[in-house]
Amino acid sequence: MAVIQRWLLPTDADHTVWPLLIGKALRAFADGYVAILLPAYLLALGFGVFEVGVLASATLLGSAAATLAVGAWGHRFHQRSLLLGAALLMTATGLAFAAAASFWPLLLIAFVGTLNPSSGDVSLFLPLEHARLAEAAEGQARTALFARYSLLGALFAALGALATAIPAQLTQFTGMSNLAALRAMFVFYGLIGGTVWLLYRRLPAPQLMAERPPPMPLGPSRGIVLRLAALFSVDSFAGGLVVNALLALWLFTRFDLSLSAAGNFFFWAGLLSAASQLAAPRLAKRIGLLNTMVFTHIPASLCLIAAAFSNSLEVALGLLLLRALLSQMDVPARAAFVMAVVTPEERAAAASFTAVPRSLASAISPTLGGALFAAGYLAAPLLLCGMLKITYDLTLWRAFRNITGDDSRD
Repeated sequence: MAVIQRWLLPTDADHTVWPLLIGKALRAFADGYVAILLPAYLLALGFGVFEVGVLASATLLGSAAATLAVGAWGHRFHQRSLLLGAALLMTATGLAFAAAASFWPLLLIAFVGTLNPSSGDVSLFLPLEHARLAEAAEGQARTALFARYSLLGALFAALGALATAIPAQLTQFTGMSNLAALRAMFVFYGLIGGTVWLLYRRLPAPQLMAERPPPMPLGPSRGIVLRLAALFSVDSFAGGLVVNALLALWLFTRFDLSLSAAGNFFFWAGLLSAASQLAAPRLAKRIGLLNTMVFTHIPASLCLIAAAFSNSLEVALGLLLLRALLSQMDVPARAAFVMAVVTPEERAAAASFTAVPRSLASAISPTLGGALFAAGYLAAPLLLCGMLKITYDLTLWRAFRNITGDDSRD
């Protein structure tokens, strides 16, 4: 246990880092079960698969708008204040979503709030935390720190997937209705947001950070950031077609998978994603950040395409688990790459402006995926996702193969 603790919270992870790492873990746990319970909750409220897709899109579109605001105006405020505000918004989101029952209030809460129907972090927390983490280490140490950040997210998202069994247990042992039990999980989401707020209060106050360069809007690195943002948007649009909420819906519809079985699948998928985070820094050190991003992503996309054609639940789950082992290895490499190719003062803005197109693009595709499911084209979202991601990977490699990002600009 001591070895694991030292790896996750190393000596260089001072008081400016550990609240972010633990906060990431708690948020990932909440996201892990919400992504799976969201379609089940909406179906229990009487909505159809198309409405599930629309609400999933609203959550991502709202995250994009909030992240854009952070990139455009966030440099005017201290990051600690913004993180505290984001945590309060998470608390309000969970409580409000549990209280609402009709479509339009839920749509508004989904847009304004912090719910995440995907397997990755697309919230306004992301650029703020990335900028703080980038200040805590340099070069290969920075890649390793981002790997720890991503590993904690993947591990606790996997544990969150197991929490999808809690509503059934509440129903069995307390006599609570299924809908009430699902609502209780959203209240729990809000309580986790409150805990994250308490953690972020431990971050240094603004006057203690005065010696660090103040964040600035994009300047010298604008060109490379915009090129990366355009490519990342293609990747996110593809990923939005099979966000966890829609992938769970696909498993429910295609194979009549139960909610508890889906929770177990996403748990093991999350563990495999976490294991891949351990390998990412070493692989990046050997072959470079860009090659790590591209040449682990392409096989994952091929597995997704193959799963779309499978008529066997066991084969489909096996392919999806293999995809989980490979598809998230690019996450710490991508974050480290972006932080390495911009100046320190531009990091918060760069993180925001590369995240915004990702969120906007991924906000559109769940509605499309839900519409394809509703029309009976169950394999189409998986096929489109795989093909678009392969196109993105090859284009990214061709455009940036001469910019490794392995040398820090600090």
